[in-house]
Amino acid sequence: MDADIIVIGASPAGLMAARNASRKGAKVLVVDKKEVIGHPTHPANTFFKGMFDRSNEPVDQSYVIKNMRGAYLIAPSGRKVAIESPAYFLDRLKFDEFYAKQTMDAGAEFRMGVEVTSVFRSKGVMNISTNDGVLTCSLVIVSDGINSKIASLLGLDPMKYPNDIAWAMEAFVEAEGIGEPDMFEYYVGNHCPGWKSTYSPCGGNLATLGVYVRRHGKDVSPFFEKWVEKFKKIKGLDELEVLERSVGGDPIVTIPKQMLADGVMLVGGAAGQSGIGYSMHAGQMCGDVAADAVAKGDVSARFLSEYRRRWNTEYRAEYILGRIGLETLRKMEDHEIDELMKTFEGEDFNFLSGTSLHRSMQLGLFMMKKNPKSLLAYRALLRTK
Repeated sequence: MDADIIVIGASPAGLMAARNASRKGAKVLVVDKKEVIGHPTHPANTFFKGMFDRSNEPVDQSYVIKNMRGAYLIAPSGRKVAIESPAYFLDRLKFDEFYAKQTMDAGAEFRMGVEVTSVFRSKGVMNISTNDGVLTCSLVIVSDGINSKIASLLGLDPMKYPNDIAWAMEAFVEAEGIGEPDMFEYYVGNHCPGWKSTYSPCGGNLATLGVYVRRHGKDVSPFFEKWVEKFKKIKGLDELEVLERSVGGDPIVTIPKQMLADGVMLVGGAAGQSGIGYSMHAGQMCGDVAADAVAKGDVSARFLSEYRRRWNTEYRAEYILGRIGLETLRKMEDHEIDELMKTFEGEDFNFLSGTSLHRSMQLGLFMMKKNPKSLLAYRALLRTK
């Protein structure tokens, strides 16, 4: 066979799966339809250290464009809550190259410019048809993004709520001093249904503006154009040049469903796993279990289900809580969001610690103590709308 494991897609999650499997002794081949590694304009170009820490990877300054203090969460009225936590604006190309090098150093082989056209299992062997011939292996790891063609070819249903993908448009913008602030800004409200619009300073006169919209189709350019005009008014800007744009999607509340089958594992966006740090951690779990399966000669869904068990233990509750929160936000009117924001305004949230699930529980207790009506209204809204 060409390899023990073939990873389709050199996403951060796919790279982690390939790296960890290689480190455990598996022969790994990574194929990607792109000619070179990396996504220079990918919308996923920021993260918070607390979330990235879940990957157990240290932040390397070689791929950081700007270090940030945290983010402001801003309601339609302009009320805002400061969340101070180390955060980063990434050079996404350098980020991808950094982890690709780790994966190569672990022994994985890369073949770029290879597009997969079909995948099927025959006599215990996975056969992968590509524009460069047929490849064979014991186990396939699929990491080709949220529009996973491979998952579809395999008849897998990776997301429980696929219609809730947050489709995104983001662009670099240029204006005098726009890149100088050291806090991200996330705006919520009906101008950006289902999630948020963003302002991410990246130094000097450059920043990015983005929108993440749910249940309004893949083309969110009208929301982006309106956000640019709204942002200019908020900041009092007469001149703002929109530079290179990028599009993508985030499965933040889609909830993973089918993550594996005999001889197949899904990871990252292809599995409905969102967030760079979280999906990289999922990739590590995936690679570790894949290597164990190959070593034991058992790539059955039953053996591979250890991957799903590990992921569920770490993340399922957090993803469900996240969906509840964003679904509630989607159904709220602007004045309701403003009222809810009063509960948090002026508060210091440095007391929050632990996993996202633990922080959510601590935040719930805080809301009960500070303003019981806010939490009760939040729950009632979820039940009735």
